[in-house]
Formats: sequence, C-alpha cells, structure tokens
Amino acid sequence: MSDKFRELVRKIGSGVHTGENLTRSEAATATRMMLLAEATPAQIGAFMISHRIKRPTGEELAGMLDAYDELGPRLKPIATGKFANVPPTVFGVPYDGRSRTAPISPLTALILASAGAPAIMHGGNTMPTKEGVPLIDIWQGLGIDWTKLSLEQVQQVLESTGLGFVYICTHFPQADSLVLYRREIGKRPPFATMELMWCPYLGDAHIVCGYVHPPTENMFQEAFKLRGTNNFTTVKGLEGSCDLPRDRTAIIGISKSDRPFERLLLAHGDYGFSNKNPPLDSTSELVAQMQSVLRGEPSELMQSTLWNGAFYLWRCGICPDMNSGLGKAESLLMSRKVRDKLEEISTLIISLSS
Repeated sequence: MSDKFRELVRKIGSGVHTGENLTRSEAATATRMMLLAEATPAQIGAFMISHRIKRPTGEELAGMLDAYDELGPRLKPIATGKFANVPPTVFGVPYDGRSRTAPISPLTALILASAGAPAIMHGGNTMPTKEGVPLIDIWQGLGIDWTKLSLEQVQQVLESTGLGFVYICTHFPQADSLVLYRREIGKRPPFATMELMWCPYLGDAHIVCGYVHPPTENMFQEAFKLRGTNNFTTVKGLEGSCDLPRDRTAIIGISKSDRPFERLLLAHGDYGFSNKNPPLDSTSELVAQMQSVLRGEPSELMQSTLWNGAFYLWRCGICPDMNSGLGKAESLLMSRKVRDKLEEISTLIISLSS
C-alpha cells in the first residue's frame, strides 16, 4: 500500500464538505502511480470511483495529461515528405466505442490523408462501460490491422501514407492495464475524459475532442490553456465522438493560435443534408456500408461522410470554406482516391507485418 497515494484518495474522496480538488502536480502523481502500479488495486479502484463522483477539473485533467506525456508513446514529428507541412489532426474518440450510430471518423481520416492532411487515431479493444464497437475493429474489417505494428512501424506508415493509429494494448500497456478497473467500478472514470484530449504526437498537432455534456467542453478549454495548447476543436458529436451529427445543429468550438476560442454552429439543412444519422446495426454491416462509400455509391452513410469530410477539410486548411470542402470530399470519393489510400495503407502494413 502507498501512503502517498492514500492521501490523494483521501483528498478527493472526503465528500462535498471536506473533499478537495487535486493540484496539477498531484493529479500527475496520482496518474503516474496508477500507470506504474505503485498504488494497490483497492487504492486505484477507490480513486477512480471517488474522482468520478467528485468530477475532474481542468487542472486535474492537465496533470493527468502530463503523466501520459511522460509515460505514454509519442509519434515523432513528420519532418519531411508531402505530409510535413500540415499539422496532423488527432481524433479524440471515446474508447468504449459506439452502439447506436454509425462511426464516420475512419472515413474522415482517410479523406484527410487522401487530401494531404495527416490524421492520427488512438484506442484499444472493446472496452467498458458501453462495450461498443471500437475503432480497431472497424479498421480490421476494412483490411488494416494496426494491432501487429510496433510504434516505429506506425511512424513509418504515418510518414508514408498520412495515417497512423496508436494502439494502447501494444503501445501503452500501462494504460491498457487500467481497463479492468473500468469494468469493475461500472462507470467511466475521468481517464475517459482525459483520453479525448490525449495527443500521442510530439510535434504541432490539431486536436479534436468529442463530448456529450457542455461542462466537459469547459474542462477541455481550461486544461488546454494550462498546457499551452492552442490548436484544437471541440465537437458535441455523435455519442461523444468527433462525428458531426445530422439530426441537430452541429455545435463546434474552434481554437487557433492566432485567434481566441470561437463558437461555430453548422446546420445540416443549410448544405442540403437530411436530418438522419445512419444507424449502427453490426460491425460487418458497417464495414460493408463503408466499402460502398469508398466505391462512391450513394447512401445515408455517404451523406454523413461528405458532411464530416467537408468540415474537416475546411478546418485543416485544405479548403477555404464548407462548400468547397463538400466538393473536394465528393471528388476524392467519386474518383476512388480515398479507396486507393485505403489500399495503399493496407499494402504497406501487410509488408511491414510479414
């Protein structure tokens, strides 16, 4: 048992009247001790559920990210080649996956990479509490298996193709070891919020964070401010993801280094889209629908792919506005360039894995 960690549990777990928030340094220490198993299982479980009940602060999330930066994997900056001049977009998607609506972000990432804007994703296997479809399963269905690559090989794929995936089960086993506690406490711990902000990349990056509840966005802003992160986007997305919805106005926050945080509201109807989000039936059906989109065939999933592709092409500076982004996304899909990008990545990964 760690007496030091016990004091941190006591501080956040003493109730409404006597409990306290952690400082950034204390939050980093607690996270580090959990990742390194310096705290006992009982202490880790107690901390997670206490922190969940108390709710994290932006300062605490900043400290947790400090520990992830210290102990976790980091891809190196892309120094040369066609992807060197555009900061990668890092998608922060809930690790416990999707259960109701079809994920769009893998197709969005392929569109960006096809247009010369690199993209990075991260996550693990099926995870509590939702136990939804994780990104890694979707990629495997599309013929891309990130699970067998070393971090150095992921770096090679990123630099060559513009797409990378940090798989925590292989690249960050300390973080993966904490998944068990999520299942046993039956609630998402604040780690699930911090992961939406995590950037496993050492260079300048554009971080996209999905969320459900508005207070979460406020925590994002506070944590990023403390850490000096200026280039980020927040999205009140589908099931807390980075995917723009079509059944309601998309609520987006944009921060850039040369201007303050600003609010953007995007209404699907203004761009000719219906108010229907494609549902998620099964992983196999989703993959088949994605392959149809890659062939340029019309569908509800195609509409959501164009909607998201247009926004992110504009946000990453590839297109000057949403309308040109829609034209660019449609052109990339109809010309099969996005499908070719998928095949390029698949071929390279197979060669690296053999």
